[in-house]
Amino acid sequence: MFESLKPQPADKILALMQAYKEDPRDTKIDLGVGVYKNAEGVTPIMRAVKAAERHLWESETTKTYTGLAGDPVFADALSTLILGDDKPADRLAAVATPGGTGAVRLGFDLARMANPGMRVFVSDPTWPNHLSILKYLDQETVTYRYFDNDTGGVDFDGMIADLGGAQAGDVVLLHGCCHNPTGANLNLTQWQAVIDLINAKGLIPMIDIAYQGFGDGLDADAAGTRLVVKNCPEVIIAASCSKNFGIYRERTGLLMAISETPAQQGVTQGSLAYLNRQTYSFPPDHGARLVGMILTDDALRADWMAELEEVRLGMLDLREQLATELRNLSGSDRFGFLAQHRGMFSRLGVSPEIVEKLRADHGVYMVGDSRMNIAGLNKNTVPVLAQAIIDAGA
Repeated sequence: MFESLKPQPADKILALMQAYKEDPRDTKIDLGVGVYKNAEGVTPIMRAVKAAERHLWESETTKTYTGLAGDPVFADALSTLILGDDKPADRLAAVATPGGTGAVRLGFDLARMANPGMRVFVSDPTWPNHLSILKYLDQETVTYRYFDNDTGGVDFDGMIADLGGAQAGDVVLLHGCCHNPTGANLNLTQWQAVIDLINAKGLIPMIDIAYQGFGDGLDADAAGTRLVVKNCPEVIIAASCSKNFGIYRERTGLLMAISETPAQQGVTQGSLAYLNRQTYSFPPDHGARLVGMILTDDALRADWMAELEEVRLGMLDLREQLATELRNLSGSDRFGFLAQHRGMFSRLGVSPEIVEKLRADHGVYMVGDSRMNIAGLNKNTVPVLAQAIIDAGA
């Protein structure tokens, strides 16, 4: 049987990670892997997470299963963090998932259950795993223009024109904040225009929000998602706690689905629980339990928010420093967009040939489409990167 299996394409980011490990140069810089690192190159355990783990270790009395939907305290606390205190609780269904990726996968499954003939409209570019999952599902996918390489911003006119080709029942996949891989975000006026188009054409918005708190702050980063929920009758939201709580390996995510009426909420909740059961039965609990503890304890929550703000401001400082260094070296502001982007990533907008030159000549590792992880830098490596970018002919 197994002889009929075909080799699968290697994950480009994982291959990049391996190449970086094998590079003997002391001056190499890793801007590829999508993990936050501090100035020492370490992905730390956040203080509040460590404190919650200590308390959990002392107080936990069982390792038996949670319910199919996971810990309700986690679902309530995280959905409130994302949607605000005025969330539509009577229309909201939610289940815990193995990471944001699990939430994305189940979100697609839920949409297919509801409308097998749907198409999924995906930004060009988007997180590669979006496309990989959709391909595996043999799901019809349509891309819409999003990033303008010339300006480093959103090609909003192109986006609206392409979404104009969507039909009732199609799903529009949107990034809640800190767009991956570009770092270029919609403003609230643009969010409203997208909402108006979605409602006019009877589309279903699906939001992947994986970086809340990494851009302009917890509430500001959720503003677009909240606007969609306020104005659209049905919404699917996939959320991740990997980045803003730093619990990557705990695989902590939440899938939310908002129905048009309270009467439909029960069926939607049952469908989500069914999908959990068919996919992995009960969701993991450790990370979800920690997040629930942090968000419902005033002291832990305050400490978590303070540390998250330090992370956010640190990345903004690196962006400003890099844009300034490039401005000084190039004599132009053509890289000024880097300071305007938000989150861990920016797309530099250079050719694959220049990306390869950066790797070969300077030991700078970034994804082939020129996505780079700003959190892979520190104040000492920013000038080195800026000089390498100019020397490579960018």
